[in-house]
Amino acid sequence: MEKEGFLVLDKEAGMTSHDCVAIARRSLGMKKVGHAGTLDPMATGVLVLGFGNGTRLLQYITEGNKTYLATVVLGAATVTDDREGEIMSRADTSALTDESIRITLGAMIGTIAQRPSSVSAVKIDGERAYDRVRAGEKVELPTRQVTISQLDISRIERINEQIHIDIEVTCSAGTYIRAIARDCGDTLEVGGHLSSLRRTRVGAFDIPKSISLAQLKDGDFTPLSLVDLAAQTFPVRNLGLDEVMELSFGRALTNNPSEEIYAAISSDNRLIALLANREGRAKPISVFAAAN
Repeated sequence: MEKEGFLVLDKEAGMTSHDCVAIARRSLGMKKVGHAGTLDPMATGVLVLGFGNGTRLLQYITEGNKTYLATVVLGAATVTDDREGEIMSRADTSALTDESIRITLGAMIGTIAQRPSSVSAVKIDGERAYDRVRAGEKVELPTRQVTISQLDISRIERINEQIHIDIEVTCSAGTYIRAIARDCGDTLEVGGHLSSLRRTRVGAFDIPKSISLAQLKDGDFTPLSLVDLAAQTFPVRNLGLDEVMELSFGRALTNNPSEEIYAAISSDNRLIALLANREGRAKPISVFAAAN
């Protein structure tokens, strides 16, 4: 099996992202495995795993847009902003209309200031926020700018004095779906939390391209190569042999057509480098292969 590449896993509930990495290490027989974008144990769905040199590209996958299916529950606020946390308050939702819910959620579309959940993986003075919360500390993180490009409502249902809302969200990196539930409940003054979360897409990688946990454990998969992932993630710059030689010596090329990062791919279909425009030249910011 190749010793560098990627796997797109459909993560099951009840597992951490690190659990998935540990299983991949055993299945691949190697230690250098990482993931792009943490999923909470409650969440399911797309988790991109990189191994070998593939780990060097994971940061670019993490920075891409993501799509989620989620269920927001109004009428109760929890410590963790999801169903697994202790309930802090309950409120009557009988006066809420579907229209008020649609307006509240609709107001979140666009570039907004969002406060991450206190049990997120954001670090405070080198320590994860969720570790501080578990230690009994009260944590309130500063807001950050995120972009929600899509927030569609597919269902609003009243169940046992609570309101359940199924949504589909497409958003930028750093967006917390739990915070959407919390903020919706706060705005409507009834409290809110997330009861389910499924990530259906990370960048160009979605559920149909994923493998199951059983397939990962059994080694029943074909990894995605560096060049395939790069071609689906970045604009491609096809290189001539002379350009491959220049990059192998660490030299820059003529400017890329735009300011985006480009995947520099050789005529024999190898990922040579990632290129970015710097000081009037396209310079390698990460080199993956030398000239043959």
